[in-house]
Amino acid sequence: MDPHMTGPASSAQGMAEDTREAPVRGARLARGLSGTNLVRAGDYNQRTVLQAIRLKTETTRVALAAETGLTPATIANITNRLIDIGLVRTTGRVQGGRGQPPLRLQVDPDGAFGIGLNIDRDHLTLVVLDLTGEVRARRMRDVAYPMPADVVAFVRENMAELQSEAGFGPAAVLGVGVAMPDDLGRIALPGQPAGYAVWSDVDLPALLAAELPWDIHVDNDAAAAALGEAQNGTAFDTPTFFYLLIAAGLGGGPVIDRTYHRGANARSGELGLMPDPTAGRPGALVQDTVSLSALNQRLAEAGFPDLPRSEMNGTDPAIATVVDQWIADAARSLTAPLVAVQCLIDPDAVLLGGRLPMPLMRRLAEALDNVLANIPLPARTPVLTASMAEDAPAIGAAMLPFLDHLLPSDAILMQAGRPR
Repeated sequence: MDPHMTGPASSAQGMAEDTREAPVRGARLARGLSGTNLVRAGDYNQRTVLQAIRLKTETTRVALAAETGLTPATIANITNRLIDIGLVRTTGRVQGGRGQPPLRLQVDPDGAFGIGLNIDRDHLTLVVLDLTGEVRARRMRDVAYPMPADVVAFVRENMAELQSEAGFGPAAVLGVGVAMPDDLGRIALPGQPAGYAVWSDVDLPALLAAELPWDIHVDNDAAAAALGEAQNGTAFDTPTFFYLLIAAGLGGGPVIDRTYHRGANARSGELGLMPDPTAGRPGALVQDTVSLSALNQRLAEAGFPDLPRSEMNGTDPAIATVVDQWIADAARSLTAPLVAVQCLIDPDAVLLGGRLPMPLMRRLAEALDNVLANIPLPARTPVLTASMAEDAPAIGAAMLPFLDHLLPSDAILMQAGRPR
């Protein structure tokens, strides 16, 4: 943390100073046992109370004690500290009833901000998120296969306007999250230019340091989108879900009890790279069919190159024929992977997000539901559209600093033991 930084965000980062040696976000009890200590337990309780306040328009200390199971005295101490450091504010007292009316509490939207950058093969998106999870400002640019210099120029051209529009000072920013596909420079998609493999050797924090002078957190785009959905979206009704991100490629990720599970090599959820024997050609992968690049390639072959996404759901019969066939093929390609997901994970829902136009996202969800309804399965899992669709990776990226500094996760409780 910058020693010259002051303000709510610096205080918020200081909340975790005593536990900075704890494992990073996403750490799991996979290869050993891990205990905790009173400092970590206190930090976790504080994060839990902040999240409980954050998820309500307003609440009271009595309601927080009932919801979290913490004692009224603990709730009073935590909420007083959150008020003191500028993350929570009081909004008056609840009227009615006997005795002293309880204080109403809510998070201060300006208490902390996160910046999210999504880098993909067909676009760049930059968002600013406040503490409530609201997008205060966003910029998006459609660009085919942006190179590192394009990303730096995009951030430089937009950051000052975003800061003015969102209304934050540099000290209020917890950090920057960057979401991008794994193997961005290694996995070839249609139309990829020569030299795009340069992404394999890019040091993102170094690339962006001059334009974004905060801590930079980098994550897979599907993981970021799923994490964002778990914190801000439908995941509080569906705490266990499998997320599918339909972008230039196809990504995915499992969230179990609101915790993202990365797997032994941090590559869980790679449905797009699964073989697709239904495609009828050797070596075909699922994302060869289920991706925006695959749909765009079909449209180009039908005489509609560079068709805007807004026109993909139009009334032109020739376009509709291509789109209808793509939805049928996409449902076919995804059937076996989603049967595996339902049998192995048993999620509350499968959530579809990404840059596929929302009307087509809904049609694909319906088509998958119809196909899966005819397959004997141990349990029925609905296929739904995610609450944060198009901007989900950027919003999820902006959530990464909040997850590292303010919001609860299992990793906060972990105290690594000595190897034996």
